[in-house]
Amino acid sequence: MSGTKAADPAALASALAANSERPMRADARRNYERLLREAAAAFAERGADDVSLEEIARRSCVGIGNLYRHFPTRQALLEAVYRDQVETLSRQAVDYLGWESAGEGLHAWLRALMAFGITKRSMNKALLETIGKESELLTSTGAMLRQCTGQLLERAQQAGAARGDVQGTDVLRLVHGMMLACDYSPIDPGQPERMLSMVLAGLMPEPADQPAGR
Repeated sequence: MSGTKAADPAALASALAANSERPMRADARRNYERLLREAAAAFAERGADDVSLEEIARRSCVGIGNLYRHFPTRQALLEAVYRDQVETLSRQAVDYLGWESAGEGLHAWLRALMAFGITKRSMNKALLETIGKESELLTSTGAMLRQCTGQLLERAQQAGAARGDVQGTDVLRLVHGMMLACDYSPIDPGQPERMLSMVLAGLMPEPADQPAGR
């Protein structure tokens, strides 16, 4: 088994809610969320370094002064978008932990991880260059993704839907490797799904009557 503490969807959901609480008026909250959403979309489309704050404000239908009130620097916006993306992904994991089929929940999580990884590449690169991998942001968000992966994997293992010798870190590194590989073949849009299907097949337990290694 993966050795991860047993899944507790309610505890994870509560922690995410507490972490994301911000004392804002309703209109300020809407503007804040719109800015995060449009910034994430713009970064995914063109890269974190190639989108101006003015464009993000325009896409969000707010004034540039409004943007600066929420995010005084470009770095503050980049970090907020990244954290929001990981927290959104973690909330999806809470949903998958409640699925009747543990195997399908794990598969859905890996697809969500793959999609997230493809869109966050430029953000991750920019953050590594500015705050480093030992920063609180990358340390805490990385821990969230490891926790979610470990819980979903362990649940699938307990249900007999995943190999018992696999660890959560194995799965995360495989997904990361697939994302890097897909960077080298952007003209092949079907490659991510093909590679993911091979990983999912490899996670399946061998039939009890089939000797290992065959």
